[in-house]
Amino acid sequence: MARINRFEDLICWQKARIIMKELYSITKNGEFAKDYSLKDQIRRAGISVMLNIAEG
Repeated sequence: MARINRFEDLICWQKARIIMKELYSITKNGEFAKDYSLKDQIRRAGISVMLNIAEG
């Protein structure tokens, strides 16, 4: 079994980071760009996933 030394080595954290990149690209255009509160809430939720994986 592979040894994990850093949380960045976790596949789930790497996938969460890819999702965050996609979320940022989606929310910077179109209707999301105009709705600041929804855009910020979605971004914060995505960041929360990454932070919880790193913490846990």
